[in-house]
Parts: sequence; structure tokens; C-alpha cells
Amino acid sequence: MVTFVPRQAGRLADVPTFDRGIGGAESNVACCLARAGHSARWVSRVGADGFGDHLVAAIAATGVDTTAVQRDQGRPTGIYFRTAGERAVRAAAPAGGSEVVYYRAGSAAAAMAPGAFDRATLWSGRVLHVSGITAALSADCLALMRELTTPTTGRPLLSFDVNYRVGLWRGRGAADQAGPEVLADLARGCDLVFVGEDEAEAAWGLSGPAAIRAALPEPAVLVVKHGAEGVTVYARESATTAPNTTAPDTTAPDTTAPDTTATRADTVTYAPALRVDVVASVGAGDAFAAGFLSATLRGLPVFARVRHGHLMAAAALTVPGDLGTPPSRAQADRLAALDPDAWGALRLSAGWTEAEPGAEVPTVGGSNAEVRNR
Repeated sequence: MVTFVPRQAGRLADVPTFDRGIGGAESNVACCLARAGHSARWVSRVGADGFGDHLVAAIAATGVDTTAVQRDQGRPTGIYFRTAGERAVRAAAPAGGSEVVYYRAGSAAAAMAPGAFDRATLWSGRVLHVSGITAALSADCLALMRELTTPTTGRPLLSFDVNYRVGLWRGRGAADQAGPEVLADLARGCDLVFVGEDEAEAAWGLSGPAAIRAALPEPAVLVVKHGAEGVTVYARESATTAPNTTAPDTTAPDTTAPDTTATRADTVTYAPALRVDVVASVGAGDAFAAGFLSATLRGLPVFARVRHGHLMAAAALTVPGDLGTPPSRAQADRLAALDPDAWGALRLSAGWTEAEPGAEVPTVGGSNAEVRNR
């Protein structure tokens, strides 16, 4: 969707001018992955209007394949306005907190439904990444998400970011109250799940990663994000390898036999976050997911996947918009390999990804996207 960000601080009611950009959980992930050197395709639906033209062109400019994006002649492209922050996981925002206003009801994306996209398009990659935001857009979108998250033999690795947005579920009648339950049900059908600890507490009343894992034992990999502190990953042994590039993903649940994967022992990995001079928090969660998925596709260990997620998130945190310039693969690999002391001493600020190869990065005060074979 198209996003509008105020040019100055203040309430949406008081700000007179806005900068236009692009946003959306799945498209953000696809753009980050494409910029990181992967082959990515965005599958969605936008209006046959100027905003739709801008959105498709801007996403394609990052290297993402947009040929599967459908244009709707009767419905507009979704837009939203926000202040400096992005995420609202509680019904009442704290005083002085960020404002987010969505205009997505009746949009082209809200008309996505089962059968809108053929399986060959959706399953052509090694990873299919989806978001709980899509489920909140309409009953049709929820039906599509239920179809996508139903365990099916031969599907690619299915990645799901819970992305609980209370503002999107509000006003949907029974769905308003059922939103958290819907998101939990969708998560249980996926192979890899990302969820913020704050989201889990707001949606499900769960506190701590162990409680979240107990409530969601089905995904082979569960990534619990602790904000600026770090990330805990629960991963079963079969999930520590990269998705198969030549055959259907053998870690996907087989609907012809009982699912026993949830009873396998987890390997628990914790990796602290980086210190970052934050410009804006918008897009950081999507960037983290992209970094984690990038490292997963490369077959890196779980700890390295988390560090690559942190680095990609830092690229988003140090720019005002949704999308930062990711570090080069060489730069990311070098930083991800730092020892704990060096990692802890690192502090990233605006422009750090533009440092010359091998140069010190700038410091202050201290030393639904689909991914195809690549």
C-alpha cells in the first residue's frame, strides 16, 4: 500500500504536508530480500489508479518481480497515514504515542480471496511469506489466509509474521474479538512464525517466550522478538537446514499422516540486538524477517540468522521510511561473525550501510513475499 509520513513532528491533525512512500508487510520483506541479492516475487492486488501505478513501479525498482500483481478496475489502492511510529498492538495508544490511520476497507487488496492466485504462482519459490495483516482486511482475505496456511504436502516453507494490528481488527464485529484467536490458528499452520513479545501479550495474554512456545508448538521455527533487547528462537532439528532447492520441502507437514513434529525437542537460541540510533521504527520488523529469511535461504545457523535479522532491521531503523538500504552480503557476514564483546560494543547510526567494504561502520559512543531459487 501507499504510505504518507508527516514532514514534521506533530499530530496528524496538525501536520499540513506529507511525503509519499511505499509500505506493506509482505512487500517490505520482498523489497529487502531483492536488495539483498535474492530473487523475490510480490503477489498482491492493487487498484488501477495512480497510487497503484506508483506502488508497483516503486517495488519493481527494488528488483522485485511484480508480474503477478493484479490490477482492480473497481477498487482503489490501499493507503495509510502514520506519524513516527508504526505498530499499535493495544486498543488505547499511550499518550504521545504514534498515530496510524488505515484506509484499506474496500481496497483492491481487501478483495483477495481463495482462487485469486494459481498455486503454481504461489508455490514457485522456496519460501512463501505471509502476514496476519492480510487476514484482518476482509472475510475474503481471511478465507485466503486459511487456505494458504492449511498444511499441504509439497508447499514451500511457509513463513508467517503475526503482525497484530488492533486498528485493523477494530470494527469488524465478531472478527474484532476473534482477531487474536484467528492469528493463533493461522500461525499453527505455518513452518516459520515471527511474533513480538508485546504482540503476544496484547493478543493472547502470554508473557515470556516459553509461554508463547507452549501456546504455539506446531511451527518448526518460532521467532520471538523482545524489542530492542534481542530475539529468542525455538527450532526443531529438521528446521535448521535451508529449504530444499530441488524438491518439495520435506519439512512441510504431510496431511496424509499424523503430525508428530510438535513433539520433537527444540533447540533454543537467544541473540541480543544491536545498539542503534533510531531514526524511525517503521519497517524494522519486516526488515528483521527479511534478514532472517535471507540467512535461512543461505543455510546459515540459527544464531547467524538472528544476527542477519538484526542487521537488516538496523538498516530500516536508521532511515525515516519503511525501507533502508541493506548492508552488502560481505559487510553483513563480517558483522554477523563478530564475537560477543565486539557485537555488544557496536552502535549503528544513519548511513552505516554505505560504508566502504572493510571500513568501520559509523558509530556513536562506542567501538507476502515469495522467494524463489537463489
